[in-house]
Amino acid sequence: MNWALDQARVLVVGDVMLDRYWFGDVSRISPEAPVPVVKIERSEERPGGAANVARNAAALGARVSLLSVVGEDEAGRSLERLLAEERIFASMHRDSSVVTTVKLRVIGRRQQLLRIDFETAPSHEVLASKLADYETMLPVADAVVLSDYGKGGLAHIARMIELANRLGKPVLVDPKGDDYRRYRNATLITPNRAEFKDVAGGWKTEAELEAKAQKLRRDLNLQALLLTRSEEGMTLYREEGVFHEPAQALEVFDVSGAGDTVIAALGVMLAAGAALPEAVRTANRAAGIVVGKLGTAVVGPDELFSG
Repeated sequence: MNWALDQARVLVVGDVMLDRYWFGDVSRISPEAPVPVVKIERSEERPGGAANVARNAAALGARVSLLSVVGEDEAGRSLERLLAEERIFASMHRDSSVVTTVKLRVIGRRQQLLRIDFETAPSHEVLASKLADYETMLPVADAVVLSDYGKGGLAHIARMIELANRLGKPVLVDPKGDDYRRYRNATLITPNRAEFKDVAGGWKTEAELEAKAQKLRRDLNLQALLLTRSEEGMTLYREEGVFHEPAQALEVFDVSGAGDTVIAALGVMLAAGAALPEAVRTANRAAGIVVGKLGTAVVGPDELFSG
């Protein structure tokens, strides 16, 4: 079926960051310490975090709005410029008391050698004004994606879920941390294996995993829980039962941002009117493509729906 992805309207809210990449050549070990010396040859900047979710949704052709907080700094301005280039309507609240989150990755011989993070949490005053903007932007969205990176940008997430439910908008959450009660009443959450284990505990059999997933889903009053399982694919748990999609990656090169790709594809497909199992199949294909690329990458409709 040909989905009208260009008509899908997705609102992304969450913690944005700027992903910086320094690419270089490694030819020797430092005489000062047992570490490689990287001669930097070029650099790149890409939207990260919730901004990468928005970028992935826009790459699929959706009409994307992004709501977040950045600092009054060069990194924040760079992020806004990059988002404008991706056809994303970005409502960025600026907070002079924080620095825009930056993740700097040093790449040598096509491998990540080092990551350096710069970050502070946004102020409560800025977050309160962001909630007012959310109420204005929500009615025109077909789906809402809340991308939680644990940086403080979703302090009002329970209220955001409540408002979306009131208008009948599907709410998808990419969770963080070990307390999922704040995601109660969302439509869907998408933890990976490690995140789910931190919340629900370990398991030895598939039956035990299913019992834990369904219990968490019921406890949080979710319509569905999608567990992303790396090389094992992804499994959707609903009241109707379990739906599993095996992994489709031909070659895993870099898993950076794969979770962003999954929830972006889910959001776009649901906004376009797809049923949840079809949205999961599409998200699984998208993840299989993006892990074969370096860094936080995106997937286009031609790649996703070819063949």
